[in-house]
Amino acid sequence: MEKKERAKHNRTLVLSAEEIKKYSDKTLSPKGKKSVREIENKTIEGDFFEAAKNLPEKFVDLLFIDPPYNMNKKFNSVKFSQTGIKEYSDYLENVISAVLPALKETASVYVCGDWRSSISIPLVLEKFFILRNRITWERDKGRGAKKNWKNNSEDIWFATVSEDYYFNPEAVKLKRRVLAPYRNEKREPKDWIKGKNGSYRLTYSSNIWNDISIPFWSMPENTDHPTQKPEKLLAKIILSGTRENDFILDPFVGSGTTSVTAKKLGRRFLGIEMDKEFAALTEKRLELAETNKGIQGYADGVFWERNSFPYKK
Repeated sequence: MEKKERAKHNRTLVLSAEEIKKYSDKTLSPKGKKSVREIENKTIEGDFFEAAKNLPEKFVDLLFIDPPYNMNKKFNSVKFSQTGIKEYSDYLENVISAVLPALKETASVYVCGDWRSSISIPLVLEKFFILRNRITWERDKGRGAKKNWKNNSEDIWFATVSEDYYFNPEAVKLKRRVLAPYRNEKREPKDWIKGKNGSYRLTYSSNIWNDISIPFWSMPENTDHPTQKPEKLLAKIILSGTRENDFILDPFVGSGTTSVTAKKLGRRFLGIEMDKEFAALTEKRLELAETNKGIQGYADGVFWERNSFPYKK
């Protein structure tokens, strides 16, 4: 990765040349047929399509796909270019087709996209799955635009292989501050709790998520990956869609957020990543997760509003 000048208190996780070699030795090759035991809690470094044809059948409980969006973007050694809607749809269909044999009949599927790629995603998903919902989450940073609306949201499409799937809304409740609390006739709090840090209400999560913070320089989970997903976002998906010890697959794992969050929450996982340095970064983060189980914005079994108490390291 390109060296950058960083501020004194910048906590961005980086790799030295020695660490790239060290952690690359921990990754698996995409070649050769593999058993579930061989790939459990591992990272495969290499081409997704090569890796997919060598995966076991029907072992995945939750598939999380964060593919390259339909835009011009460079990921270290890998470059993607914007294409037409049909071409991008064909690419996604090839991805789904390649991983489909690995999914259990009870599996859930989540696919990420921006406004442009989200034109293709539901059209492809409905060919293979039962389309359930679209989550829109607010990205809390981004540059302004003088000739267009500022892009600060992304979509995550939710689908299932069948009607038999696991979903637990109780595991992903959101703790919101109450600014105008309502009391009943006895002047008792109604549907809210008064605490030493303010008044709060526990609510079910909707398909609009505005409590997510994009990793930034002062957060220990931050990396130089250009499209890193927050651990809090993955925690919502993992806790709602899996039980402990279930198996999660991320075929474009990037800097490793899915694998790291799965590990912290007691799930099994496999991440596939084409870029050598990002695959090594995933392994470094997994090692750090041995001693740091905290997820920013998630504590005491609930998710907290963005920028509210508590902050867990």
